[in-house]
Amino acid sequence: MADTEVSYVVSDFIGFLNASPTAFHAVDEAKKRLQKVGYEQVIEREDWKLEAGKRYFFTRNHSTIVAFAIGKKYVAGNGFHVVGAHTDSPCLKLKPVSKVKKADYLEVGVQTYGGGLWHTWFDRDLTVAGRVMIREVKDGSVSYSHRLVRIEEPIMRVPTLAIHLDRGVNDGFKVNTQSHLLPVLATSVKVELNKEFAENGHHAILTQMIANKLGCQPDQICDFELQACDTQPSMVAGAAKEFIFSGRLDNLCMSFCSLKALIDATSSESDLENESGVRMVALFDHEEVGSNSAQGAGSPAMLDALSRITNSFTSDSKMLTKAIQRSFLVSADMAHALHPNYMDKHEENHQPKLHGGLVIKHNANQRYATNAVTSLIFREIAMKHNLPIQDFVVRNDMPCGSTIGPILASGVGIRTIDVGAPQLSMHSIREMCAVDDVKHSYEHFKAFFQEFSQLDAKITVDT
Repeated sequence: MADTEVSYVVSDFIGFLNASPTAFHAVDEAKKRLQKVGYEQVIEREDWKLEAGKRYFFTRNHSTIVAFAIGKKYVAGNGFHVVGAHTDSPCLKLKPVSKVKKADYLEVGVQTYGGGLWHTWFDRDLTVAGRVMIREVKDGSVSYSHRLVRIEEPIMRVPTLAIHLDRGVNDGFKVNTQSHLLPVLATSVKVELNKEFAENGHHAILTQMIANKLGCQPDQICDFELQACDTQPSMVAGAAKEFIFSGRLDNLCMSFCSLKALIDATSSESDLENESGVRMVALFDHEEVGSNSAQGAGSPAMLDALSRITNSFTSDSKMLTKAIQRSFLVSADMAHALHPNYMDKHEENHQPKLHGGLVIKHNANQRYATNAVTSLIFREIAMKHNLPIQDFVVRNDMPCGSTIGPILASGVGIRTIDVGAPQLSMHSIREMCAVDDVKHSYEHFKAFFQEFSQLDAKITVDT
């Protein structure tokens, strides 16, 4: 891949990151990109009329999105070639009643979402973004609409306590997530409280800012799901311009690389000409909190999609089981790069490095779903395209995280590999990865979509 192509992929990724402060916005950005190249939206609550050679997508809760391109040679019972990732990241989400007033400060009540490095949220310039439910009245009829909102400028901050008032802080700072993490929004001195409108559980000044952004009246806002967001933009950085500094790399990096790979592997007329399977990307919400929601990987969303696509081409219910056994899932979630200041945290023979390509994750206790068969497929693609690949297994004396891989492998019965690009500062408000690994991941996923059908035909296991 030429340097100009690399810089194009990376600049495209930076644009995706900066457009996606929340899972809702990430799905909206993915949706725009799919529609731009001709993917057609289907609605889960309606009937689907699908055709071989065509491309489709659907969203669930507007925080999960599944896109798929059906090969021109597809027949019912053929397999699905899937890359799965997730749209959510650890963050601070506003409480249903967020209005807090203490010592003449207006603060915002938040709850922790996922396993964040909460000390990194102090002294950052924060704003809010998310989705709002709006009540609209037209010709005497009431309707409710889902709208995305993002206030661009910094409006709040979680200030640290001065060292003079906590002399032992550098010996170990333990964040109390209930009392320490409330962002300061304003002071009551500067906010004329008598101008506040009817109580709705949130500071009037915040509700007014959201209403202004949406072009509606504050009393039209029925409810919202908002989160605190860092206002510092994502960027290419480092002395050699080799890094990406950004929030939400876990897991918008894998979401972007898989989405771009699917789009670029299905855009021209010839791309699906000889494809006998279905190429698919599934970006799920709620991975950071266990995936157990209607739109998480623990829901029937994936199985529903595979079932509905298969059943669009046959009435034989046995075909779905056959299709699943011919399918393959790449569970793509960021990996832990070796940290130069904490080298003892990695197993000696498994030390993924930045620029080293996608990391294949292994765990004997099935915290990752990789096995020798699924690993082989990914290694063969890497070898053919001269792409670097790395292996990771956690130390035996440390706990192992998990991904959507084992959830989908066990819930759907699909062959699965767990992979991810290496990064540092995972779950911080500000993370970092390597420019090269964005390129490697994109190329690897694209080659997987283009070549899996032929490769799978050469593998013998259960016959």
